[in-house]
Amino acid sequence: MNDAICTADLCDEYSGSVDVAQPSGFKNYGGRKSFCGEICTVKCFENNPLVKSMLETDGTGKVLVVDGGASLNCALMGDNLAQLALDNNWNGVVINGCIRDSAAVSKIAIGVKALDTIPLKSGKKNEGETGVSIGFAGITFTPGHFIYCDEDGIIVSGSRLH
Repeated sequence: MNDAICTADLCDEYSGSVDVAQPSGFKNYGGRKSFCGEICTVKCFENNPLVKSMLETDGTGKVLVVDGGASLNCALMGDNLAQLALDNNWNGVVINGCIRDSAAVSKIAIGVKALDTIPLKSGKKNEGETGVSIGFAGITFTPGHFIYCDEDGIIVSGSRLH
């Protein structure tokens, strides 16, 4: 599931059976612009220990979707966590919030989408939830469903599309 995908083609082929995220300002920051996988989730606000703990697990075939409440006050991921994700075989990370170290993250061969960048790191309180359905950009991200991302956007399906 780590091959290049095209969300426009998937929308054409599976019209009516995929959810398409509203264009909400997500930008590509990772070294891979096209990525997909099974959804795993973290819901946290301005604290990233749960993001780190998830990325420490085996992410083979998976994408971590993080609902950071669209906060632009601090970064939930930087180059160290992006490298950790790559080292543990994650296909990508989608963050409803910010990252930092964007120049370094762009050189890491992993998909990363986020709203923006900010140099300030997050807090370290172990607060939030993992493995729960989360919603942003007009759609719901449910653990076990599948996400497809490229330069055109983000789509979600209840089943694997290819």
